[in-house]
Amino acid sequence: MQEVDLKALGTQVLWAAFGLSVLFGAIARRTQFCTMGALADIVTMSDWTRMRMWVLAMGVAIIGFNAMVALGWVEVSNSIYARPRLMWLSAIVGGAMFGFGMVLASGCGAKTLVRIGGGNLKSLVVLVVLGVAAFATLKGITAVARVATVDAVAVTFGAGQDLPSLLAAPTGLPKTALAAVIGLVLGGGFIAWALNRAEGRSFNSLLAGGGLGAIIVAAWWVSGRLGHVAEHPSTLQEAFVATNSQRMESLSFVAPVAYTLDWLMFFSDRSKLLTTGIVSVVGLVAGSSAHALSTHSFRWEGFRDAQDTGNHLVGALLMGVGGVTALGCTVGQGLSGISTLSVGSFIALAAIVGGAVTALRWQAWRIERAV
Repeated sequence: MQEVDLKALGTQVLWAAFGLSVLFGAIARRTQFCTMGALADIVTMSDWTRMRMWVLAMGVAIIGFNAMVALGWVEVSNSIYARPRLMWLSAIVGGAMFGFGMVLASGCGAKTLVRIGGGNLKSLVVLVVLGVAAFATLKGITAVARVATVDAVAVTFGAGQDLPSLLAAPTGLPKTALAAVIGLVLGGGFIAWALNRAEGRSFNSLLAGGGLGAIIVAAWWVSGRLGHVAEHPSTLQEAFVATNSQRMESLSFVAPVAYTLDWLMFFSDRSKLLTTGIVSVVGLVAGSSAHALSTHSFRWEGFRDAQDTGNHLVGALLMGVGGVTALGCTVGQGLSGISTLSVGSFIALAAIVGGAVTALRWQAWRIERAV
């Protein structure tokens, strides 16, 4: 493959990733899709409507991704989530930090970008702090602490940590067949639960769950199928065009925020290239903004007081450090990672939920105490 072909392919991949993220942002704003909001609805009002959106999106993503694995379109080992080394303590600690932080910051990384598109200046501050904290945890001072502590505690499997790989050896069944069966059973179960109540079958629920889950699958296809190069002309090795991890990627919004800030600050450096993660961050804001402007719901919003500012700053810091440590956020682990059936993703997701519920109950306790 000639270099010009790689450039053309890279352009196609970037535009496709941008378009999918624009659609993600518009749908998320239209339906008020928010993981933190879903958990808050349950804790404070026992309302499971938005949780059904999220679970439906999980089910669609799981079935879609594993169907592609069964068809041989993508290989799960090419993602960061299915590596043989399971850093379970990083998933727990990072996930809990992220979950607690997203409550303080009024939403996860994706929700922060959606809010920015609607004119929320608080979220813009959160984004900058999250990005700096994430970059420090990727390559800076907190990265050194992360590698020396929680990342050092791990279990290494002979194959990948995804369920089909773990079950292939003891059952003697091919991974592709297991991916199809487990994906269909687990994803189908999630979908059945989400749709089992009327609120799960509303237009917004179907649009958010079905639409966002499908976008996750499409993003995997763009990166893992469209952007896949069997033999890079420079390295003569398998490559995935325009990704930061050099592996196939779907949507995630912690490390990509850090890479976006890095790209903006060192724009004149020719080594800083656009990636699917960077254009997805921009696309999410663009999609949300387009919806806000078209529906006349765009409103400037700032911090209420010093306490509100402090909560958001601490929350952003926790999300940046925790999201990188856990290898993803509510979208990166909660949708993209879960779709690969990675054990680490299930652990990280449970920790995120646990951290968020703890923060919500702590906030309720503080309010009761103040009264």
